[in-house]
Amino acid sequence: MSVAARALMRLAAPGGQRGLSILVWHRVLVQADPLLPSLPDPAGFERQLVALRACCHVLPLVEAVARLRLGTLPPRAACITFDDGYRDNAEVALPLLIKHRLPATFFIASGFLDGGIMWNDVVIECVRQARGAALDASGLGLGFLPLAGMAQRRAALTVLLERMKYLPLAARDEAAGRLVLQTGACLPPALMLDSSQVRALRRAGMEIGAHTVDHPILRLLPLEEARRQIAWGRVQLEALAGPVRLFAYPNGKPGIDYGPEHVALVRELGFDAAVTTAHGAGGSDLFQLPRFTPWDHAPLRFAARLARNLRAAAPLA
Repeated sequence: MSVAARALMRLAAPGGQRGLSILVWHRVLVQADPLLPSLPDPAGFERQLVALRACCHVLPLVEAVARLRLGTLPPRAACITFDDGYRDNAEVALPLLIKHRLPATFFIASGFLDGGIMWNDVVIECVRQARGAALDASGLGLGFLPLAGMAQRRAALTVLLERMKYLPLAARDEAAGRLVLQTGACLPPALMLDSSQVRALRRAGMEIGAHTVDHPILRLLPLEEARRQIAWGRVQLEALAGPVRLFAYPNGKPGIDYGPEHVALVRELGFDAAVTTAHGAGGSDLFQLPRFTPWDHAPLRFAARLARNLRAAAPLA
């Protein structure tokens, strides 16, 4: 981390009730994937960890929540989180976190443990393996999506994911299944964590957080089904790894993916805090803590993004 990057972070992050950066990753790939260029490989993730440790005080999220409540955060406080529960979290990310002595919280959608696959990963493999110059997505109202090169495949993937994300659960799964039949895609058998790996994360000192059972858009569900998704996901994880105190809203955009009624549910169910995907730092509501994805890989750009995010910090009410 350069002197300029450290100076930038010192100016941006005063600590106290402000300045908590919560970063979110989903995967650390064994090797770079041209279809998913934003996902780091081990070397890229390690560079991010080195940069983060050089410019921030990295805390366990449970501790950061307690200190945010008390106004005792250190300057440049940061937390590492992962969403969904991919196998590479344990096989690739965990050894690097241990190497650099950094804590993390893993928010896991319990319904995909032990051999499951998320709908978006089905779509990714369909786009990756589709043959020909175009994919027929007329059943989704998207016409034919060109696939002539990797740039077009990435664009098609973005369009499909955005179109399918807000379908009801059954319709979303049905649409993903149609794509598999159409493309003949072979789906990976072990993409998500298994139960033993969840226990291994906990034994390594990592925090396990709830992320529902099936990763639905909560606003699309009847409220009682949303309650079941939140509560039962936690029960399943606690049976594997002990107390679960934190929650992450699936997809996580306030007012779009979840509403105030879901915030109230999370409070009522006794969680300590919950995280979103709204940008910013700190926050006025411990049950809607903002997070951001660290896209930048160069240390100075990484620090600049952290600093910009911290400028959005708001003190607790």
